[in-house]
Amino acid sequence: MLNTIRHGSASDLPPLLIVHGLFGSARNWGVIAKRLSDSREVIAVDLRNHGESPWYDSHTYADMADDLAEVMATLPGPVDLVGHSMGGKAAMMLALTHPEHLNRLVIADIAPVAYTHTQLHFIEKMRAVDLARVTRRSEAAQQLADLGVEPALQSFFTQSLDVANQKWKLNLDALEANMPEIMTFPDVETQWDGPALFLSGAESDYVATDNRAKIRSLFPSARFAKLPGAGHWLHADKPREFEATLRVFLD
Repeated sequence: MLNTIRHGSASDLPPLLIVHGLFGSARNWGVIAKRLSDSREVIAVDLRNHGESPWYDSHTYADMADDLAEVMATLPGPVDLVGHSMGGKAAMMLALTHPEHLNRLVIADIAPVAYTHTQLHFIEKMRAVDLARVTRRSEAAQQLADLGVEPALQSFFTQSLDVANQKWKLNLDALEANMPEIMTFPDVETQWDGPALFLSGAESDYVATDNRAKIRSLFPSARFAKLPGAGHWLHADKPREFEATLRVFLD
């Protein structure tokens, strides 16, 4: 079972499940999850090979959808689901393969298509950190800075660092081996016609206008919105606007 961090308590509204992106964790969503828990229970998960969840050699979207379905089966009734980036693809796969668990779907800055970029260089940067010399996260962040990693990502990556045990809470070997799978999206013959919002950062190029036909072929009821001034990390760039948009759509 995936590790979860729970906020708030059950209410008349469906539980809300939040799924992070590549190299992320449930902890990354703490502030937004706590704020949204004023009206419902909010559960943030660590995906497999991330955070406190189990490690596996396999890291496919079918795997991740099955993992999410296992968590959702423990919750009362269909749930609302928010997924960012890789977590958004996992959420889409869940909707297409386990629709009985889902009420509403929000996909943050990702499309069900293959991407040509890779994240392997970030794995190389994390491996290059000399963890034996790290006694606090700031020291790891400084090493990442020296390796050319931008400040926002230094903070993001070091949230997945177990300083006491001098190791990453990321299965870097599995993520490296499965990077081609992570960058694509499976061919799926089914559709999910429930309410779906595809929310993008206005300054991000992850969801192109050309992707909308593919999205609508899988999610016929899809709606589209953009957050002005936000990039791919739209929930970090514009947290209050992101939160407000979720409330309007989900509530």
